[in-house]
Amino acid sequence: MKSTILFILHMPPPVHGAAMMGKYIHDSKLINESFDCHYINLTMAKNLEDIGHFRLGKIVEFAKLLHRIRKTIKQLKPGLVYVTPNAKGGAFYKDFVVVEMIKSMGCKVIVHYHNKGVATRQDHWLDDKLYRKFFHGIKVILLAEALYPDVQKYVRREDVYICPNGIPDTTGGKEPTAERHNKIPHLLFLSNLLVSKGVIVLLDALKIIKDQGYSFVCDFVGGETAEIDATRFKEEVEKRGLNQLVVYNGQKYGKDKELYFKNADIFVFPTYYPNECFPLVLLEAMQQGLPCISTKEGGITSIIDNGKTGLLVNRQDADYLADKIAWMIEHPKERKEMGRKGIERYKILFTIEKFEKSINSIIQQKSRP
Repeated sequence: MKSTILFILHMPPPVHGAAMMGKYIHDSKLINESFDCHYINLTMAKNLEDIGHFRLGKIVEFAKLLHRIRKTIKQLKPGLVYVTPNAKGGAFYKDFVVVEMIKSMGCKVIVHYHNKGVATRQDHWLDDKLYRKFFHGIKVILLAEALYPDVQKYVRREDVYICPNGIPDTTGGKEPTAERHNKIPHLLFLSNLLVSKGVIVLLDALKIIKDQGYSFVCDFVGGETAEIDATRFKEEVEKRGLNQLVVYNGQKYGKDKELYFKNADIFVFPTYYPNECFPLVLLEAMQQGLPCISTKEGGITSIIDNGKTGLLVNRQDADYLADKIAWMIEHPKERKEMGRKGIERYKILFTIEKFEKSINSIIQQKSRP
């Protein structure tokens, strides 16, 4: 008989990394054939801006969610409950209630983190007390070994599984290539326009290399936010004299988004976003043969093989970032080789098939009586 697994996870909308990985699990033929799977969507945010913000309606929605989880567990009596919780703040308090209720009903629990921040709150007496209770008696899935220090105070290493994210093949069966034929190097930034995703840092770095006489074009692709909308972005570009060099292209999806990857020479993602763990956009860039420049944030050090598939830079350091972008511009053969090795690394470590097999194996181990 198949083990009954209840998945309580985030799924789109809104679209973000944890939600996409939840969708991949939900749609996985391997996982659904291996277990008797049941799914409950943990998402209560209506859009990206709604994440982490209090809304009165969320209280009613949360009460309904708890009722549905309790009712489902009573009916199914699952061998394992898989949860994708939040690491800190109000969202953690909500998920603490969810997980403690599940444990009180006698279920085995495994939690899969797609964010971080436990270590930033562990010295607060209330959070420390809740974390001790929350992590007691459960197993934890992390996206990279580099993220273990975030939960080390509460979780033994033997209770941790490492499972990197993976993404589907979007090349349409065509062998990806690192070959590019742009006369002027094309840089690409792809993410929502948030300050902590490195938008302003990158613009500062681009001004530096422009003043040094380098030729380039940089495309910014992503959604406007309350922090940076199209108007403010234009103002920041004009303030740095980058009008002819930097283009904001709005949000792109599917084939339209892939075209930007295929037309770019270098992918730049200088994020210092507090919850950044394992950005899927870096996997997408590697899949398309792009050398990547990104920060030593979260699990990014496990994605980019520094000096081989890309370059790692310090957070919020425009001068250092400018230096690495300039090096990439000056070394077309080396960046092509980095792109080629990135494709190989993606195929070995970060395919959706690799991810599904890893999750499947972890759940098989944990769901045994």
